[in-house]
Amino acid sequence: MKYDKLINPRSIVVVGASDNILKPGGSVLHNLITGSFNKELYAVNSRGGTIQGVKAYKSIEDIPQTDLAIISIPAKQCIDTVDFLAKEKGVKAFIVFSAGFSEESEEGAVMEKELAKVVEQADVIMIGPNCSGFFNTKHQSIFTRPVPNLSTDGVDIISSSGGTITYIIESAMRIGLRFNSAWSIGNAAQVGIEDILEHMDQEFDPETSSKIKLLYLEKITDPDRFLHASASLINKGCRIAAIKSGSSASGSRAASSHTGAIASSDSAVEALFRKAGIIRCFSREELANVGAVLSLKKLKGRNLAIITQAGGPAVILTDALSEGNLNVPEMNKELAAELKKHLLPGAAVSNPIDIIGTGTGEHMAFCIDFCEKHFKEINGIAVIYGNPGVSNVAEAYDMLDKKIKTSKLPIYPILPSVISAIKEMDDFVKQGHVNFTDEFALANALSKVSAWTPPSLGKIEDIPVDIPRVRSIIDKTKDGYIDSDTIRMLFEAAGIPQVQELVTNDKQEVLQFAKKTGYPVVAKCVGPIHKSDVGGVVLNIRSDEHLSLEFERLMNIPETTEVMIQPMLSGQELFIGAKYEPGFGHIILCGLGGIFVEVLKDVASGLAPLSFNEATSMIRSLKSYKIIQGTRGQKGLNEKLFTEIIVRLSVMLRFTPEIKEMDINPLLANEKDVIAVDARIRVEK
Repeated sequence: MKYDKLINPRSIVVVGASDNILKPGGSVLHNLITGSFNKELYAVNSRGGTIQGVKAYKSIEDIPQTDLAIISIPAKQCIDTVDFLAKEKGVKAFIVFSAGFSEESEEGAVMEKELAKVVEQADVIMIGPNCSGFFNTKHQSIFTRPVPNLSTDGVDIISSSGGTITYIIESAMRIGLRFNSAWSIGNAAQVGIEDILEHMDQEFDPETSSKIKLLYLEKITDPDRFLHASASLINKGCRIAAIKSGSSASGSRAASSHTGAIASSDSAVEALFRKAGIIRCFSREELANVGAVLSLKKLKGRNLAIITQAGGPAVILTDALSEGNLNVPEMNKELAAELKKHLLPGAAVSNPIDIIGTGTGEHMAFCIDFCEKHFKEINGIAVIYGNPGVSNVAEAYDMLDKKIKTSKLPIYPILPSVISAIKEMDDFVKQGHVNFTDEFALANALSKVSAWTPPSLGKIEDIPVDIPRVRSIIDKTKDGYIDSDTIRMLFEAAGIPQVQELVTNDKQEVLQFAKKTGYPVVAKCVGPIHKSDVGGVVLNIRSDEHLSLEFERLMNIPETTEVMIQPMLSGQELFIGAKYEPGFGHIILCGLGGIFVEVLKDVASGLAPLSFNEATSMIRSLKSYKIIQGTRGQKGLNEKLFTEIIVRLSVMLRFTPEIKEMDINPLLANEKDVIAVDARIRVEK
């Protein structure tokens, strides 16, 4: 697919042009006239004459040969119009604003397929239908406004939604982010997110190409292509942040009504993004702020100095950074005492460094230089400087501009006076800077960027898993939930630590096993899928008499064929699960067991096969990770072994697509061991 006539056309025609700039055909013409396009521009309107000063042709039959056509006419006229322009007028690229296709009705979906067939047969490229357009530094073929500041080193944005791309751009403009290109793909009848990413990957030039991509997605049609193109771009030096909407049931319905999208499950999206190395965002503001962080110098560590005019915002920032596993280290007393000599009375210098409300631009600049030269523990500096009415804000922002441009460390400006210093803020941003305005938003974005892990596409860790034996076991199993003996064999082949157990319908064997391993023991019925629901799990059995009674009761539970007995172990419950998602492969889930997974839904997901880095990232992204680390005097769990088990299972699952569902719940863990206690596996061939 050739993109050159879309990206750099020598001529553009607007079909459905209008003098009314509140109509798409009028608005896009206005944007083209007032923008950077300086080549041949034509308009088509049945009235003829001139439209916004551009010669208007009454019919598409009358226009000269043209590279790019923008279509803003009723949906039912689009197929014939596109077909004629492609065959007779040499048009090689189309942007179709027109709505009324698959997003609206079954009849519209049929028309959309026919439209896509026409462009494919003509070997031309089409963005849309039901889109708001495309822009880059060469032409602004989009009907929405405002058009942002454009720069070849700005960000690229791709969006499924025309309205959403506009609002994201506005959020980004407010904080100073610049753009290189914007792609509103609408229904993506021909060109989808995967196609654009592949094009960007193929054409990527480390010297000239934009290195930041922002995505708003309502569907991922081909996860494998999406993964490969994204990971390839990131491995070449790009960074990608994305919102995937429609992950909840109600959100999926909203997405479907909007552009005919079908949402993938949230865990699958999370796993896909993690493997590709994409930073996941959940709001327009968050996406814009992450883009702004990525546009600055890279933070090479986790320690920040905070220079502020006011104590409160610095405390908010410190707390938010801590929540995101970033640090605000204390400055040593000797260094702090030296710094204090150069500041006003009342200044606090331990970090955060509070230069107080009357602190000037000179004080701020001195603190930046001092921290960079002497405060060796830090990797970046956040500066909070507003307008309390007692300092020269313009002068201070000029100094901040110079420090950002000359400092070796990244400096994050938080300029919060969005009313009283609006002109000074605008002037600062116009010098090429971003401004976060809110300290919590910065901390959240910085935390996401700092937690980033690189792509691990196709990587299978060199870890001993007996794949031939695994395959032999799976080949012999039947569809459905497999028995505990088969699970045990699979886990042995994969190297998963397991609790000792006996499965039998013989009471004497059960009693002998208990005497050998020692009491207390656990007994479970074998047969029913949900053992707890039928009273099929008994804990803390401490004698032969108790075990005999429970054995008989368990054997009388309907569908029970045998009883499983295990020594009763102690430790923190962990959880590992897996589900096969068509198009994605196996999604691996992990978390703490019990209430954490069942009620709080505190789980992380990854896409098999997992690298050690991915598995570690999953574990450390859990809200309950502090329990794994050890908290309130309790010892931490064996995180290294937990990580290894996740990786081993992911390798096993990579070679067993027949396994559709798996739960290991619980694994019991302490500082030494992580042992699988119970598991369920469903096979479907």
